[in-house]
Amino acid sequence: MTPRRRTLDPAECAGLIKNAGSVVALTGAGISTAAGIPDFRGPQGLYVTRRYDPEKVFDIDWFRHSPGDFYEFSRDLVEVVKDVRPTFSHHFLAELEKAGSLTAVITQNIDMLHQMAGSRRVVELHGSYHSATCLACARQHLELSYDWWRQAMTLASRPPVVACPDCGGTLKPDIVFFGEFVIGFGQAQTLVRQCDLLLVIGSSLQVSPASSLPRDAQGGIVVVNRGEVMLSAGSNRYFVEQDLDGYFREVAKHLGMAVHC
Repeated sequence: MTPRRRTLDPAECAGLIKNAGSVVALTGAGISTAAGIPDFRGPQGLYVTRRYDPEKVFDIDWFRHSPGDFYEFSRDLVEVVKDVRPTFSHHFLAELEKAGSLTAVITQNIDMLHQMAGSRRVVELHGSYHSATCLACARQHLELSYDWWRQAMTLASRPPVVACPDCGGTLKPDIVFFGEFVIGFGQAQTLVRQCDLLLVIGSSLQVSPASSLPRDAQGGIVVVNRGEVMLSAGSNRYFVEQDLDGYFREVAKHLGMAVHC
């Protein structure tokens, strides 16, 4: 008999968090769409509307040959996120970390919103715009911001390819392209295996290898996501299909947490 998927109310979720020695969060696009970040795989996303060709935008071989396609996309993305702020859920996770309950955030997102909310231990499986590496001299440039990218692309030619400040070579943000390995996956597996509770937030678990991480969990799993999730039911697995911010506001209340955002 196929196990039935069980749900979890906010009070019960708060109880699991309180009783867990270590909590780890795995986040996907759903945590950031409420902030205004486009979901590439959503109804109006990059992969559906084909406004940009993902086979060119995020293909590493194409980037080496013609980086302008990626940078045209990046110019528009940077404009979209310039006024974006982390959601309540981002701040909730940062507060859990400060309280000593959350060990780390593992994210599939490249938007840096977890760091903006105050999270310190973030494993970015797909990288982000926070750093970049020159394809010519291999120097890595750290602590980059969206404002830095915006200014660099404004000063660049058309298409707005950003040059390395040191040698003039093409600068590639440290984002994982098709044809590249994800970042820190071994670390993510260890974190999931060692935690007592895994919170899967805003992810449909359709993109590998992140989708395989819940299978490494030895403790409980709480999935909070709008829409279908590619994870089977289990005795210690709970599935919540609610608005993320609304749900975690209630969880925070039951934890007695004051989350400022």
